[in-house]
Amino acid sequence: MVEASSMSVVSLISNATIVVQLVMVLLILASLTSWYMIVSRFRVMGRAHKAGRAFEEKFWSSDDLASLYNQSRKDPDVDAGPESIFRAGFQEFVRLSKSTRGAEAVMDGSQRAMRVALQREQTRLTKHLPFLATVGSTSPYVGLFGTVWGIMNSFMALANVKQATLSVVAPGIAEALIATAIGLFAAIPAVMAYNRFSAQSDALLTENEMFAEEFSSVLHRQVHGREG
Repeated sequence: MVEASSMSVVSLISNATIVVQLVMVLLILASLTSWYMIVSRFRVMGRAHKAGRAFEEKFWSSDDLASLYNQSRKDPDVDAGPESIFRAGFQEFVRLSKSTRGAEAVMDGSQRAMRVALQREQTRLTKHLPFLATVGSTSPYVGLFGTVWGIMNSFMALANVKQATLSVVAPGIAEALIATAIGLFAAIPAVMAYNRFSAQSDALLTENEMFAEEFSSVLHRQVHGREG
């Protein structure tokens, strides 16, 4: 146990019990991993928002969907959710239009293809969010476990001394509380990032759903215009 006169953070961590040290290492690894995912998600959300807006502008300014599809197929932008939805829907629309099936069958197939693309986009945007939620919800309790373990050992150490003083238990309690601090340090950014990215992914998915509905209307007019 560390003497009260030499209680620095480094000395407290290095002299902590093996259980408390393992808790600290686990929390630090969780924090580093969550920060990596936070930076990664920040970039993904930013690119998805920018690329999605850019493609929608290109879509509504284009007079030839076939030409836009060929351009998208040759040079796809994986960050643009609306582009993935457009590519899937239009590909199925063209394939079914070449058959003898009716307009409703063509529209049903195109909408199914767009729903699959939308689901894939949802999976891409929400990647890593469950891990951030787990870190944010469990890290304080993991740190609390380390704290309880350290305090328990501190009080057990009193049995080996004749006179119980604060200087005897203070180092053990201090090193135990560091585990709680590390747990909060890991949890708070993870919770904030999870809430922010969840809101951003929901907004992007709502925009993608609206685009899918608008694109379905365009295809609906085209397929019924052919029949007319």
